[in-house]
Amino acid sequence: HYMAPNIYCCGAGTAADTEAVTDMVSSQLQLHRYATGRESRVVTSLTLLKSHLFSYQGHVSAALVLGGVDVTGPHLHTVYPHGSTDTLPFATMGSGSLAAMSVFESKYKEGLTREEGIQLVAEAIRGGIFNDLGSGSNVDVCVITKGKTEYLRNHQLPNPRTYVSSKGYNFTKGQTVVLSTKITQLKPKVEVTEGDAMEE
Repeated sequence: HYMAPNIYCCGAGTAADTEAVTDMVSSQLQLHRYATGRESRVVTSLTLLKSHLFSYQGHVSAALVLGGVDVTGPHLHTVYPHGSTDTLPFATMGSGSLAAMSVFESKYKEGLTREEGIQLVAEAIRGGIFNDLGSGSNVDVCVITKGKTEYLRNHQLPNPRTYVSSKGYNFTKGQTVVLSTKITQLKPKVEVTEGDAMEE
């Protein structure tokens, strides 16, 4: 999710909630940039997100990983649906987060090159995809550096859909075997009689 030219966010939870929350904060950051003439800070985005989510006490199902680079350097935060946050060197959220976190915890080291970082993130996302049914099928990577953002959409497609039909499934007659048939006749007439009301 685009937040600002130097700040992006990934979302887990209800897609409509993550989209609505990030769009709202992104527009607030845009207005703030117009008013101040300065680049948005990651902590500003973090504060707006956590304040909004906290006010709804978890009823807005948006779990977010927020990352960006500003005048104070690079930042990476997790934002939970209740509004609590963490600041870590690596972060995962969502149903595939345990598998992804196991990759980070076993392979992360300080001073990774750009390519090593992309490979590590892609491996973590693949771990989430293959160990969870709700974690999608493609790897998107966003690389944010000072003054430049690269969004690598479909960087990898490790689990592509094997069959996609625009019209849905169409089975010809006789293609599936009928194992047994049972026909139950419906009652032709149902009579409703008035009775005493049930006691409360």
